[in-house]
Amino acid sequence: MFTKDIGIDLGTASILVYVKGKGVVLREPSVVAIDKNSGKLLKVGTEAQQMLGRTPGNIVAIRPLREGVISDYDMTERMLKEFIRKVTSFRLFKPRIVICVPSGITEVEERAVIDAGIQAGARRVYLIEEPVAAAIGAGIDIAKPDGHMIVDIGGGTTDIAVISLSGIVESTSIKIAGDQFDEAIVKYIRRKHNVLIGERTAEELKMQIGCVFPRPEEQMLEIKGRCLMTGLPRVFSVSSSEMIEAFEEVSTRILEAIHGVLERTPPELVADISTNGICMTGGGSLVWGFDKLIESHTGIETHVADDAISCVAYGTGKSLENVGDMQDGTINLSRRKQMN
Repeated sequence: MFTKDIGIDLGTASILVYVKGKGVVLREPSVVAIDKNSGKLLKVGTEAQQMLGRTPGNIVAIRPLREGVISDYDMTERMLKEFIRKVTSFRLFKPRIVICVPSGITEVEERAVIDAGIQAGARRVYLIEEPVAAAIGAGIDIAKPDGHMIVDIGGGTTDIAVISLSGIVESTSIKIAGDQFDEAIVKYIRRKHNVLIGERTAEELKMQIGCVFPRPEEQMLEIKGRCLMTGLPRVFSVSSSEMIEAFEEVSTRILEAIHGVLERTPPELVADISTNGICMTGGGSLVWGFDKLIESHTGIETHVADDAISCVAYGTGKSLENVGDMQDGTINLSRRKQMN
């Protein structure tokens, strides 16, 4: 075979590409930079991300995916094409591609993802729901009649699902995730310190001292922003306990969603979950103390999967092996058969 099947975790914040037989070969932010005047694609991924908030008038750096779905179809297609080109050196045959989507995706959004994949150079596009891929990637045997709960906190969506017998029994997908944590920090710093900070600074705060549960030791980080009173640069310190305050609303919404899914789950599966625990995946699950917060609210043991950020990509990759005989619903075969 001259082509390798590809698994893509099409995330709001970053894209991971898994090539059969090689593992995760590409991990880049889902950002594109274009020249507004000519429409030319200038940079994709990491190089484009560095331009966010720093571009002259004729260049725009945009994130074509918002809240887990495609908000700019043309840009998503061009970005996918660029990433697929990076990982497939020999283009005699087109690859089959499995793309990850949030569990609450609509048919129209599903169609857009399939079309973008085909236009980007795929022979056939399959879709797999994020929680299912996350569970496979976290090493859970989803084929057994045993209930497992997955909480996948990505950049744009949080997917919560109860999985048994290779399918989703109960799930919800909310548009509250990593991006909302960043926004919460920007709003909080503006309200509390009267300082305006950018997206990149907010993300740095989240990753370095962000927490949703009290840390054993208070941590501080010095950041720079623009004072709203004087319009001049200002340097000040932010503490980790302030982060708990900033994240309160966002973390509460995620807890409510978890509670809602548990309430709708059949009692036998709830009993399984209390034995097996809750498994957290995705970049948002790395916010310090999230597992402790969920555990304190539900009373169910909660753990963060190893390599939580890559779980979905690994799960997508592993599902490539069974692409021919996956159960309906685990992978939705594209509605229109694309044959070349």
